[in-house]
Amino acid sequence: AFVRVNVILAMYNGIGLETPRGSGTNGYVQRNLSFVRNHRERVHYNADSDVKRAEEFLSRQPNKEILDHNRKRKIEVKCMELTVQLEEQGFGDDEIESRVEELRQHLLTQDTSKIGRA
Repeated sequence: AFVRVNVILAMYNGIGLETPRGSGTNGYVQRNLSFVRNHRERVHYNADSDVKRAEEFLSRQPNKEILDHNRKRKIEVKCMELTVQLEEQGFGDDEIESRVEELRQHLLTQDTSKIGRA
């Protein structure tokens, strides 16, 4: 009565060694760079559909959220420039905050009026 035992050998880095011990190697595995593959698949291009897909990609509308984010970012850059300028001139924190907020509101209203006209 023989009992069949299924043994799954663990591989070391996918090369069939359980461990590098006793194999005469240090266990470092690298691929054979001189191996030439013969089964490269040829890519078949469909010119009409590729051109159509490229034109759709080039002519799509910009994302409104990204445009809005960039617009707000430009406004914040101007506000930071004013903050630095006022700090160099020696204004107090409260005065700086009020002037920067005033500029921010002015730029936001000015920018929304431009968007409304467009």
